[in-house]
This record gives sequence, structure tokens and C-alpha cells, in this order.
Amino acid sequence: MTTALSGSYTALVTPFTEDAAAIDWAAFERLVALQLQGGTHGLVPAGTTGESPTLSMDEHKEIISRTVKLANGKAVVLAGTGSNNTAEAIELTRHAETAGADAALIITPYYNKPTQEGIFQHFKALHAATNLPLMLYDVPGRTVARLSDELVKRLKNELPRIIGLKDATADLARPLALSLVFNDDFRLFSGEDATVLPFYVQGGHGCISVTSNVAPALCAALYTNYTAGNLAEAQRINRLVLPLSNALFFETSPAPVKYALSKLGLCSNTLRLPLV
Repeated sequence: MTTALSGSYTALVTPFTEDAAAIDWAAFERLVALQLQGGTHGLVPAGTTGESPTLSMDEHKEIISRTVKLANGKAVVLAGTGSNNTAEAIELTRHAETAGADAALIITPYYNKPTQEGIFQHFKALHAATNLPLMLYDVPGRTVARLSDELVKRLKNELPRIIGLKDATADLARPLALSLVFNDDFRLFSGEDATVLPFYVQGGHGCISVTSNVAPALCAALYTNYTAGNLAEAQRINRLVLPLSNALFFETSPAPVKYALSKLGLCSNTLRLPLV
């Protein structure tokens, strides 16, 4: 079982053709190659940053399959397979398992606004239907359905393949509070680039980053310097990266990061509606 996930992971954008009708696979290959060259430790395809709600089922599956092949064992593949439809999330997670992903990142069901019990049953059904390690993804700003700490504890205690949490709440007391409860095999990942260094200090094991689409080497170096005890260098890198991270969330992500990538000549500045 993949339990020791750690490091700088990239929440990959999904590059589209100029008319947004199809995925630009040549650009996608360039983006993955940039990540591997920059030392990124993990790739997260078809998540929120990858505009997963606008992907067809076939597109979603193909992105995961291609990421596994392109990574070729050089980086962990944490496949985004969540949905507000439990049956769809099961289908996507089963595909990710067959494709060879290392684990799946599962967002709490959005829009439906389930209770804490409903969220538990959603993850329980996924756990029963698949064999992949599962990472919880708590981003209440998008889902309106926050994972309480008590529910995180219940999920971890009752479902053994729940291996971690991506926390996009920016609550910097949370990683410390959870790390005091769990053994080190429950992996805590930040989902907020602007607070990544204090998240590490409070017990975090990694970051699933938007910024690393643009600056993979810097984001990876921030993590490796912190874990090596080079705090001054980690702080220097963090100060360097922070203005970029702030700019990339000036409007709804991934609009700004796609603009940045287009300025670097890596993909088109094209999103699918309703994002503009």
C-alpha cells in the first residue's frame, strides 16, 4: 500500500485546444515533462485545477492513463477521481487502479451538500468498491461540505486505505491537531500554496500545488530544503514564490495559472465554460 506519500505534488492543468473542444495532448506531454525535469515528487491529474467538472468521462480516464505512462515511475501519480456522484467516483477510481495510479484523490461531494454521515457513506462505498489507497480532499470553499476533524478520524479509523488528507482550508492549526492524533502513516498535504511552509512546520508531509505548474523546481526545492533542515533557504524560496502564488489566485483557479503557462509558451490560455 502506498502510504508514505510526501513532497511537492503538482495539481496539473488540463490544456485544451484553442476552441476548447479537445485536450491538447502535445501540450499536456510538455507540461508533464517540465514537472519531471523540475523534480516534482508527484503528479495529480484530473483534479479541480484540471477542470475535472468539465471533462467527459473518456477524457478524465485518458488523462489519468497518460499521466501514469508519462510518469513512468519517476513520480507518484495521485489521480483525481472524485465526483459528487458516488457511482461516477467509483468508476473513475476503478479505472485509475487499472491504469496503474498509485493512489486516488477524492474530493468531498460538491453541490449535493451531504451531511457528515453522507460524506462518510460516500467514502465507505468507494473504499469497498476499489483497492487503491484513497486521499481525502477537503476544500469547503468549492464544495460547501467541510470534513470535520471528527469525521476525518472516523474515516481513518474505520477505512484502512484512507491514507491522508489534502487540506485546502488554510487552517494552520489543523495539521498539528491531526498529527497529534494519527501515526505518521496518515499523510497531511496542503492545498494552499500561500501557507505551505507553515503547514510543513505544523506537521505537514507535502503540498498539492497550483504554483508548481509554473515553478516546479522552486516548489520542490522549498520542500527538500525544509525537510533537510535548511530552514533559511526554505524561507528564502518561500518569499520568492509567494508573490507568484498570490497572483495565481487573483481570480478563480485555474484561469490565472493557464494564463501564466500561455505566457511561457507551454499551452493555450483556454478554459472551458463557465470559466473564462
